[in-house]
Amino acid sequence: MRGTYLWLAAAMMTASLAYAQQATITRLDGSKISALEIDGTMTRLMSAAEVTGAGIAVFNHGKIAYMKAYGFRDKAKNLPLTEDSVMSAASLSKVAFTYAVLQLADEGRLDLDKPVYQYLAKPLPEYPNYVDLANDPRYQRITARMLLSHTGGFANWRWFEDDRKLRIHFEPGSRYAYSGEGISLLQLVVETITKTPLEELMQQRVFQPLGMSRTSMVWQERFEGDYANGYDEYGRSLGPLKWHKAGAAGSMVTTLADFSRFMQAVLDGRLLRPKTREQMLSPQIQIVSKHMFPTLSEETSDENKAIRLSSGLGWSLYWTPYGEAFSKGGHDDGWRHYTICFDKPKTGIVIMTNSGNGEGIFEYLQEALLKNTFAPIAWENYTPYDKLPPRPPLEQHKQVEVNGKILDRYVGRYGLPPNIVLTVRREGDHLSVQENDEPKQDLMPESETDFFSTVSSDTYTFEINSEGKVITMILHADGKDIPIKRIE
Repeated sequence: MRGTYLWLAAAMMTASLAYAQQATITRLDGSKISALEIDGTMTRLMSAAEVTGAGIAVFNHGKIAYMKAYGFRDKAKNLPLTEDSVMSAASLSKVAFTYAVLQLADEGRLDLDKPVYQYLAKPLPEYPNYVDLANDPRYQRITARMLLSHTGGFANWRWFEDDRKLRIHFEPGSRYAYSGEGISLLQLVVETITKTPLEELMQQRVFQPLGMSRTSMVWQERFEGDYANGYDEYGRSLGPLKWHKAGAAGSMVTTLADFSRFMQAVLDGRLLRPKTREQMLSPQIQIVSKHMFPTLSEETSDENKAIRLSSGLGWSLYWTPYGEAFSKGGHDDGWRHYTICFDKPKTGIVIMTNSGNGEGIFEYLQEALLKNTFAPIAWENYTPYDKLPPRPPLEQHKQVEVNGKILDRYVGRYGLPPNIVLTVRREGDHLSVQENDEPKQDLMPESETDFFSTVSSDTYTFEINSEGKVITMILHADGKDIPIKRIE
């Protein structure tokens, strides 16, 4: 943390400003906060929480009243984060996709309450990603409304299951359980209905109409001039996320300025019929889980009953003396984002960070910039930075020299069903591993079969059969041992 305040202050001086330094923001309770006070709050919180870079946009009366980026998009090169720096949006992708889905509902091309399998060209289990559902007829009851309100019955992702298989855990529509799998299924349905790939669809229906010129569901070469690296909790660069395959649940890349344009459109009700927008922000199911994650936990609580915590279509909803609030978070390695808006006063905030520590400032920023003290922070798993347990020290590894012929044996592709592929490459005296489109990680040998990542706490072990062939790579992460079979 030493020295953090100085480099944040320096970056703040060089970060571009789209709005006047003398701007004054009106908070929910009618009190005011000046640009100077916002700057001081951001610098203090980022320094204390060790957040590499962050951007904020504040809405008053449905308009962007203040927007600014702080800190770094590339700490090693001393490059400041800007309002136009391209960042991984993580799960903010889901609400942008929701907007496109609801446009199809407006046009009568998608019935939110019709079982989604009926839109497909063949039975759902005949699609490679859904063969696991062949013996569970409950998939025939899942609707688009359920998938958008996270009541479809799936885990967040199938790779969190012990056997990495997709299954329905409860009667569809009966309870809330946040699920990226559900959004991915709806992507298949939408692409089938429209006969249009997701990237093209999102450009036509959301990004271009809203002037989001630096937003895409896949990486574009035009983003190379100004993009941000993600950083983990220890401040190690994870690089940018450059997705080449569009995924509705999390592949969107965007900027603070562009996503703020999207949120302003949501507040204005642009692109949707009023009744459809009203449906989007209406409770679909009450949320009684104690925490949002782990998604399938049976632990319940009455703690959020007073604010009527519930799920809308794509959004989490709750009620306060200032009226209804709708929110969405984004969480990926090195990326932490959050947006919350109050519909009646049209007041809200967008927070985007390229730091694994970003969630530690969400509560304090809402309180300082909005005077919002009603957010279900505990349910959202957003522990303030000063209430976190001490960060464990990094595990120490010692690199050893391994013969190049041994390293060459491990080169290849390893797969987790249905569509996770890890590519192992030789990099001189060590290896690298890349999961799908995510940044490549260097793997250093600490024995002939054991390797450690230089940018995470993950370690890998290669298993060799009696014939001397490498058959499996075991990923040791988050206390789990995940076997990943070699596929070529």
